[in-house]
Amino acid sequence: MTTARVTALAGPARLHLSENPYGASPLALAAAREAIDLTEVYPDPARLSPVAAIAAHLGVAEDQVAVANGSDELVLLTALALGDLTRPGVTTAGTFPGYRICLETARRGCTEIPLTGPEGTDVDTDRFAEALGTAGIGYLCHPHNPTGALLEPGRFDRLAAAAGRTGTPLVVDEAYAEFAPAGSPRVLDHLASGAPLLSLRTFSKAYGLAALRIGYAVGRADLIAGLREAQGTMPFSVNRAAQAGAVAALADQGTLARTVALTAERRAWFRAELAARGRRSLPSATNFVAVAVPDSAAAERLLAERHDILVRDAGRFGLPGFLRVSLGPTEQLERFLDALDALAPIDALDALDEPTPVR
Repeated sequence: MTTARVTALAGPARLHLSENPYGASPLALAAAREAIDLTEVYPDPARLSPVAAIAAHLGVAEDQVAVANGSDELVLLTALALGDLTRPGVTTAGTFPGYRICLETARRGCTEIPLTGPEGTDVDTDRFAEALGTAGIGYLCHPHNPTGALLEPGRFDRLAAAAGRTGTPLVVDEAYAEFAPAGSPRVLDHLASGAPLLSLRTFSKAYGLAALRIGYAVGRADLIAGLREAQGTMPFSVNRAAQAGAVAALADQGTLARTVALTAERRAWFRAELAARGRRSLPSATNFVAVAVPDSAAAERLLAERHDILVRDAGRFGLPGFLRVSLGPTEQLERFLDALDALAPIDALDALDEPTPVR
């Protein structure tokens, strides 16, 4: 396996938050440190520098970009400000719970479209497209969290077309888009259609700036204007270090490319190791892999208690039976593989709550 710089943190193996083990661009770190020297000066409330850098990088107008304190803030702002506020939002079941939580916080309510397919892990695009007709706003995670799946281009196209036909804003959370193969469906390819589409992106994953908390939305200008208006209630939410670091990170596409390549290599290795041990995993276009286990809640708990390994029970997302495992350092993934075997052999994880390990 190819190795890279891995951040060493005391404590348990952190395979639960999809963090970037390779670190951020040296240029981004230098820019952030320099910005910190002016701690007595408020950050730019208009986020002009990152807005301009993102617009130039993506080839869109600056009025099509809004920058916020991570994409989580953008999920909340969209729930508060966009679409028909008298109608509930729609999202899929078994996905990132922030969409539902924010819609409920905004008192809009949320309709969840069940996942489908032989394993119950596929987005039902037909039902989702139909639901946009009566929804106030829609949320789709793509690549999907926690399965790591991508939609085929035709299915993604149908959802974008449904947003245009119904006029319901469709917010596509593309937090993991940088890891997806070239040519994968994305919101940017549909902006020219005029459909009410928004892409939410983050610098936390592929760019490795999770601690700085900065993300952005790109989409139709009127939707971005609505987001910016809502941001007026929290004008300084994106700090100086985050703004400077993001601009420098965008200028260092070489570091991003290396991170994406190393992640793909590690993902292939990890899935091959799982298969060699007889364990099933889902195909992924992200920096995590969903690993099938009979009792994901017990597995999450006992991996932490007995082996000091943190993973995410996908049951927390409404998708029990899978562990979402970040593609962290190789040695931590090897520890996870051995620990899972130590807790229970294949098909015996229903015995995880026994007082002693199976073997």
